[in-house]
Amino acid sequence: MIAQPKASHFVDGSYLEDKAGAPIEVIYPATGEVIAVVHEATPAVVEAALASATRAQGAWAAMRPVDRARILRRAADLIRERNQDLARLETLDTGKPLQETLVADWPSGADALEYFAGLAPTVTGETIPLGRDFVYTIREALGVCVGIGAWNYPSQIACWKSAPALALGNAMVFKPSEVTPLGALKLAEIFTEAGLPAGLFNVVQGRGSVGGALVTDPRVAKVSLTGSVPTGQKVYAAAAAGVRHVTMELGGKSPILVFDDASVEDAVGAAMLGNFYSAGQVCSNGTRVFVQKGIKAAFLKRLAERSAAIVMGDPLNEATQMGPLVSASQRAKVLAYIETAKSEGATLITGGGQAGQGGCFVQPTVFADVTDGMTIAREEVFGPVMAVLDFDTEDEAIARANATEFGLAAGVFTADLTRAHRVIAALQAGTCWINAYNLTPVEAPFGGVKSSGVGRENGHAAVAHYTQVKSVYVGMGPVDAPY
Repeated sequence: MIAQPKASHFVDGSYLEDKAGAPIEVIYPATGEVIAVVHEATPAVVEAALASATRAQGAWAAMRPVDRARILRRAADLIRERNQDLARLETLDTGKPLQETLVADWPSGADALEYFAGLAPTVTGETIPLGRDFVYTIREALGVCVGIGAWNYPSQIACWKSAPALALGNAMVFKPSEVTPLGALKLAEIFTEAGLPAGLFNVVQGRGSVGGALVTDPRVAKVSLTGSVPTGQKVYAAAAAGVRHVTMELGGKSPILVFDDASVEDAVGAAMLGNFYSAGQVCSNGTRVFVQKGIKAAFLKRLAERSAAIVMGDPLNEATQMGPLVSASQRAKVLAYIETAKSEGATLITGGGQAGQGGCFVQPTVFADVTDGMTIAREEVFGPVMAVLDFDTEDEAIARANATEFGLAAGVFTADLTRAHRVIAALQAGTCWINAYNLTPVEAPFGGVKSSGVGRENGHAAVAHYTQVKSVYVGMGPVDAPY
C-alpha cells in the first residue's frame, strides 16, 4: 500500500528532492504501515521556494483576473475528474474513511477554487467624489503568502488557503502538516497541469522549524495558519514581529445548545456529526452538548442507540462510517482524556475505549452528567468524545456556553426561531448554525473569535485578508498651498 510521491517538495513548477533533510515517515493510521517517506525541507529548499514565489508573483498579479480565474477553474475540474484517486490518497494519508473523503475533502477544495475563480474578476475598488477632486481605491495583492496546514483536512485546507490567495494575485508557499504531507503535493501537480505559472504554488515539507523559517522571512507578506491555539500563538507572535498580515484558524470547545422543543432526532444527528465525523478530529466540533433537562433522557437514549450502530473498520471500504485517529500519539491522548473523564465522575453512556486489535481506532464515546469544571468540558480533545451537559434556562445555557477561552463555533437546536436567533446573537462564536451543524460551504465565511482565531477563510470576507487597499487622490486643479 505505497503512496510514495515523486519527491518531497514541489518548488518552482516541479518536484524537488533534497535527502539532506530529516526523513518524515507517513503512516497509514488504520494499520500502522509506513506508506511513504518524505524529507524535511533544508534551508536551500526553503530559499528556493521563497525565491521562486517572489519572482513569479508580480507578473501573476498583473494578469487580468479573469485569466487567473480560468486556470483555477481548470484545476477545480481536474480535481473533480480525479476525485476517486485523490480520495483514496487522502484516506491513506489521514485514515479518514472513503465515505468521507469522497464527498468532503477534495470536493470542498474544488468548490473553493471554483468559487474564488468566479469572485476574482468582480473585486474592484471604489470612487470617492470630493467636489472638484476625487479619490479612487485599488485592491492589490499582498505578495508572497505562507500557508501552514493542519493534519485533519490537509488537502481541503491547502485549497481553502491557495484559492483566494492565487485568485487575487498572490503567490503561496504551503507547508502541510508533517503528519499528512501527501495531498498538497498532488494539488501543486494539478495547479501546474492547469496552467499555473511556475513558482506561484510551492510545497515544502517539515516540522515547526520549517514553519518558523517561512513566517519570519522578510519576503513574506501574509501568514495563514490552521492549527492548535498554542501553535497559533507562536506563529502569530512571529508574524507580528514583521508586521505581517495573518489569518489564524485555531481550535475550539464549541457548544451545541439543545432546547426541550427541539427535534430529538435532528439534535442527536447533529451532535454525532459534531463529534464523530472524521473520528472527532474537526476543529469546529460541538464537543459540549448542552441539553435542556426536559429532553435529557430521550436525547441520551437515542444518542446511545445511534452511536452503537456506527460502522467502524477498514477506511478503504466505502461502507465504513468511522475510521481511526490520525496517529498513535493522538489515540493515546484521546484515551487519556477518556480515563480522566471517568475519574472525574462523568457518566459513560457508550464507548469509552480503544476499538479493534490494530490501528489507531477509538470507540465513539459519550459522557453524560458532565460539569463545566471537568477536563473534557474545558480542553479540546480532538477525538470521538462527546460531553453532554444539562441545563435549566436559556440564560444559564448562554452564560455557560460562553465561559471558555474558545469561540470558533456554536449551534442551537429549537423549534422557536425567535429564540434561535436571540441565542445565536448572544453566543461568542464566529461560525454558527441553527438546527444544523458543521456544514461549511465555501460561499460562507469561516473562522473564530477569542482564542479560536482571527480573520476569516472563504466567502467574500476572504478578499479582505488576501488584498490591501491603495487610495489614490486625484487633484483636478491647481495646488492650493499657503507658502
